[in-house]
Amino acid sequence: MKKAARATIADVAREAGVSKATVSRFLNHRERLLSADIAARVEAAVAKLAYTPSPMAQALSHGRSRLIGLIVADITNPYSVAVLRGAEKACQEAGYLVMLFNLGNDAEREHEAIDALAGYQVDGFILNTLGRGTGLVDPDALHGKPAVLVDRRHPDMHTDFVSLDNRAAMKAACGHLVEGGYRELLYITEPLRGVSSRRERTAAFGDCIAAHQPRVAGEVFESSGDDTDALDAALQALRKRAKRGRRAAVLSGNAVVTLRVASAMARLGWQFGVELGFVGFDDPEWAPLIGPGLSTIAQPTDAIGRAAATCLIERLKGLESPPRQILLPGELMVRGSSTAKAV
Repeated sequence: MKKAARATIADVAREAGVSKATVSRFLNHRERLLSADIAARVEAAVAKLAYTPSPMAQALSHGRSRLIGLIVADITNPYSVAVLRGAEKACQEAGYLVMLFNLGNDAEREHEAIDALAGYQVDGFILNTLGRGTGLVDPDALHGKPAVLVDRRHPDMHTDFVSLDNRAAMKAACGHLVEGGYRELLYITEPLRGVSSRRERTAAFGDCIAAHQPRVAGEVFESSGDDTDALDAALQALRKRAKRGRRAAVLSGNAVVTLRVASAMARLGWQFGVELGFVGFDDPEWAPLIGPGLSTIAQPTDAIGRAAATCLIERLKGLESPPRQILLPGELMVRGSSTAKAV
């Protein structure tokens, strides 16, 4: 049996013998603009046809779609997924839906993402983008919509910003290794390329080394992912420095880098906590399962996502204030990779 077509506002208008504009006024609770007779006719037509207005159409009639556009740099990064979940939950609780656009680490798609989501009439944007270049600072780029930046800043883009407190997190990770007797440290990060979170963590690592000199030495290695030989060589050089009686450890910039380091350790036949100590940013669910368990800095990803959504919704409700910066603390998760006795 063929399902009856859903009634439209045109059907209601035809049944009531009025215009679609009149039906729209009734549906938007502006009965005072209608006579009692006309309002009654429209109400009867709505009931007879079992008409239910489209939520999107109602929202747009009030100038709001109840949609939030969320752009992430790389959906394969566990951090992006976790932040998305937090933002989505907060948006749903406030009556908004999230539309996702994944850049796939392609900076050329940032404008495309903004334009595509704007085409769906999103009310605002949560941006976890590549964080480099100036493409988004043009006031016209966001189509006049409010935005919140997550994790990565944009030069000259003055808007709310939510992130891990990178300086405090690095201080905790580095300090933990130093207290554990590690004296040769290697910080491995994805290429800096102007990405604010990477630059902040690298600068904080440098500050940590400076604070503990001369008893602690440190170097930075930028890993692009296709440089396995260079990464292996960097770890071997670190290990050689440890043979002079100085325990050595690696700090990893994020979960993506942690996997690269784990692969390198396997190629070299080494074990975390034995040949090298280790602490990594991000605490993926597999971190406790590798070797003796990987020590990590757990980012408050759910709270970051929720805070970003809350900031944006407050702006949509009319909040006017200078741009806010919300830096949330990480949590040091100590496991065997930073506590086992090295050889």
